[in-house]
Amino acid sequence: MSSAVISRTRFSVLDRSRIREGHPPAQALRDTVALAGEAEALGYHRFWVSEHHGVPGVAGSAPTVLAAAVAAATRTIRVGTGGVMLPNHRPLVVAEQFGVLESLFPGRIDMGLGRSVGFTDGVRKALGRGKDDAEDFAAQLGELLGWFTGGSPTGVRARPAEGLAVPPFVLATGEGAAIAARAGLPLVIGDLRDREKTLRGIDRYRSLFRPSAWADRPYVVVSGTVAVAGTEAEARRLLVPEAWSMAYARTHGAFPPLAPAESVEGRTMTGRERAVYEAGLAGHIAGTAEQVARELETVLAETAAEEVLVTTSGYDRTALVDSYRRLAALFAPGR
Repeated sequence: MSSAVISRTRFSVLDRSRIREGHPPAQALRDTVALAGEAEALGYHRFWVSEHHGVPGVAGSAPTVLAAAVAAATRTIRVGTGGVMLPNHRPLVVAEQFGVLESLFPGRIDMGLGRSVGFTDGVRKALGRGKDDAEDFAAQLGELLGWFTGGSPTGVRARPAEGLAVPPFVLATGEGAAIAARAGLPLVIGDLRDREKTLRGIDRYRSLFRPSAWADRPYVVVSGTVAVAGTEAEARRLLVPEAWSMAYARTHGAFPPLAPAESVEGRTMTGRERAVYEAGLAGHIAGTAEQVARELETVLAETAAEEVLVTTSGYDRTALVDSYRRLAALFAPGR
């Protein structure tokens, strides 16, 4: 497989508005908006933002609000959510929000939808939701899509959503992939580290897919971390802050802001922290442009995905933007 396959594939960005040590949450949101401008200039296809509630290390808690800021600061790149967690919201309200976005920025808005609820009991209680609410995702999804087509047994009309075509995507694995297939919607699936699980989900999605008014054929977006630098060591270093945040979260129960790589590398870790941290650094697509290109070719050969959604986070914003620039040189050389 040649790099021509990479150049034919769409590449997009999901930014989670990660808070950095020594910086206020507001800076994380401004960083997201600034990164969207960089992604647009580099030729990325979409720029999505995420939804997290009550997480100390993430400022992105209101994705449709942040998407509006991103869309206002850009001109051509598609803007959306990766995703709005549908069990946390009433479908009518979600339809109204995306209807407003599409009305303000016609032809540029994506509606990425997930089936997760709050990560902790406290967050779920604050949202008025429980773990079981995720089990109703298929019905919630059907109701949401119905607001765009005018189907409502109550006689209520979703304004300004009704009649608008906002492309929906489902972020899922396992049963969620089956729900996406039966609804005839594009699937966003990851992460790239667990390739076997991802491939099983994609196979299930394609085998169960039913054409719909939203999509006449399967459309797969694979998501994961991709880091590109001048050397393999520099690319790995870009991943250090996020790996430590994940290790801390899994050993202490709280997901902290990103710390500088040099701070993390100088810390004394317990055996368990070290094991989780090293595991967090492994399996990502990271290295020089040549190394990353080879790995991407393998991923695209295995998955036959139409699109790659890059989810890389980092404390060093200059290094992060440089990584996105080097990746863009692979799929849009000369841009």
